[in-house]
Amino acid sequence: MTTDTGTGTTGGPRGGAERGGAVEVRPVAGHIGAEITGVDLAAELDDRVIQEIRAAVLRWKVVFFRGQRLDHDTHVAFARRFGEPVVLRRRGSASPPDVPEVETTADRLELGGRFGMDHEEWLRRRRHTLLRGWHCDHGARVDPPAATILRAETVPPYGGDTTWSNLAAAYAGLSEPVRAFVDGLRAEHRLGVGYQPRPGDDAYVRHLMEHQVATVHPLVRVHHETGERVLFVNGYYVEQIEGVSRAESAAILQMLLEQAVRPEYTVRFRWEPGSVAFWDNRATIHLAPGDNAHLEFPRIMHRVMLRGDVPVGVDGKPSEPITGSEPGRW
Repeated sequence: MTTDTGTGTTGGPRGGAERGGAVEVRPVAGHIGAEITGVDLAAELDDRVIQEIRAAVLRWKVVFFRGQRLDHDTHVAFARRFGEPVVLRRRGSASPPDVPEVETTADRLELGGRFGMDHEEWLRRRRHTLLRGWHCDHGARVDPPAATILRAETVPPYGGDTTWSNLAAAYAGLSEPVRAFVDGLRAEHRLGVGYQPRPGDDAYVRHLMEHQVATVHPLVRVHHETGERVLFVNGYYVEQIEGVSRAESAAILQMLLEQAVRPEYTVRFRWEPGSVAFWDNRATIHLAPGDNAHLEFPRIMHRVMLRGDVPVGVDGKPSEPITGSEPGRW
């Protein structure tokens, strides 16, 4: 998302809905999340409606639409109103071959098989701590996506919810001395952090060594559009805080991750077929569901991500790539 609306705050109206013509933005939690009604995302929306949606995303960090009738092409067309969609170099067989901007989440079921593991083992080796699954999309890159637009095609009758957390609210909730401390820190974000290798030869470890992605990001980034300070941590990519010992780094990161996912900063969304979630990937982390695999119901989702900027810290210093990515190249 590239247009500055000047609407980014962590305050806002006390209850009720925000109205703008036929569009209604109804907050669903105290710090994050709003449901938008009165919009057909498959239609040719005028600029006023686009600006209202953009302002709601910046204000509430994630917004939800229900009962939408998007297909792959209209999904991409809607995303283009807010920025340039990312085209991944590699997708799985479930993604539509003729619409390169769309990635289907069912592709991830294939990942473990590429490295000799079933999906359950694949998840277990990558998510072995309670906070491990929380992430922003492609956070190890030097220019993580600015936003993600995810739509549901098929969902289980129960289970399969997604949860998001507001990292601007989490930063604001820290005490002043801790904010001053973390403002000046930087951390290494790396693909494959915390992965538990298989005994003997591990094909995924070889893959990580051959396709590694790593970046030094500010621990507090200044949001490009709103100017908010954002606690830029997650359990999936962060490897080590620079300038401190590994023991100190682990303790600080544990504290900050627990702060980032405090329940009051989160919202949980119950998907339905035709639901769409649109979130600011710069100011949130999210947690994919872990309660539906044993149910054996299909869950098919499609996402489009928007290109982002290189994060900048409180000191004005941008993130620095270590390996595997450079701005604008995917």
